[in-house]
Amino acid sequence: MSEHSENGKKGNPIRRAWTWFWTPTAVLSAGFVLIAGFLGGILFWGGFHWTLELTNTEEFCVSCHTMETNLAEYRTTIHYSNHSGVRAICSDCHVPHEWQHKLKAKIIAVKDVYHEIVGTISTPQKYEEHRSEMAAVVWRKMKLSDSRECRNCHNFKYMDFTIQETRAASEHQRAIDGNMTCIDCHQGIAHDLAPGYQERYREVVEELQANNALPVEPPNDVAAIRSYVTELSGN
Repeated sequence: MSEHSENGKKGNPIRRAWTWFWTPTAVLSAGFVLIAGFLGGILFWGGFHWTLELTNTEEFCVSCHTMETNLAEYRTTIHYSNHSGVRAICSDCHVPHEWQHKLKAKIIAVKDVYHEIVGTISTPQKYEEHRSEMAAVVWRKMKLSDSRECRNCHNFKYMDFTIQETRAASEHQRAIDGNMTCIDCHQGIAHDLAPGYQERYREVVEELQANNALPVEPPNDVAAIRSYVTELSGN
């Protein structure tokens, strides 16, 4: 090769980069390593996403025997069987759709595995003892997120109040005007409620307000609204 040609190779940064990319190292070329890593990343991400979605299935959610109580209660509610034929499963209510919130929820859910192992709610008696606190955990999350998971299916913006039952339309409109959120009235929409749940819910709200997490005072007549919701849902 002539000296001029050799100098041309040395002076061309693109050619030098291309040569480095494909020149074998002691074992493999840098290009092969990068491409293999890229493909491996795709396979890893696909497997990770598939596993994550698998944990969102109803079969997975009720695979622990302590969830049999939840399943039995859920099957008597309007979320399981209704006139529209639209069914909301566990993950629809308990797992956010947004990736960052979903990943956080999955990490927090590891505690459920721990409690399953140690038998915190392993008997019906233990389950009832913890029912109020388990509900409070969900209420707290839903108040802070403005009932985010409810709004994945139910949104005030898409409601036609003219075809709702009169009192329901009135209460939904009042909820909009009063900056209320779904869980203020719809506790127990998919699970049985513990005795004194209204007082426990009030404690949750007051706790959040004391921590400056809730600037808006909830309505004083939640009990009346809840009674009406119970009539509609059949709970």
